[in-house]
Amino acid sequence: MHRGYRYLGFVLLGASLSVPLASAKPVIAMQEHEEHDRDRDRDHRRIYDSYHHDYHNWDDREDGAYRRWLEERHRAYREYSRLKHREQRDYWRWRHEHEEHEEHEHH
Repeated sequence: MHRGYRYLGFVLLGASLSVPLASAKPVIAMQEHEEHDRDRDRDHRRIYDSYHHDYHNWDDREDGAYRRWLEERHRAYREYSRLKHREQRDYWRWRHEHEEHEEHEHH
């Protein structure tokens, strides 16, 4: 009789340990999906330039232009959203002055 309880105990223990593992998979998959969406949104933002009243897609090309602007000013990289409004205005002014030159480079 004790042998039967022992096997029943092992079965119940095994079942109780497998339930948290099975339920964790959907949570992990959901977190990975949310991180992917967050990364995609970060790579494809639209920024409104209130000084020139237009929108810019913040993609790799815009990020490259922004980094050139920082480099020309000998500044360390900072996210655009963390710049002061005056610095953002200066960037868009520079960006519009260099936009025509950039268009010729890509065509």
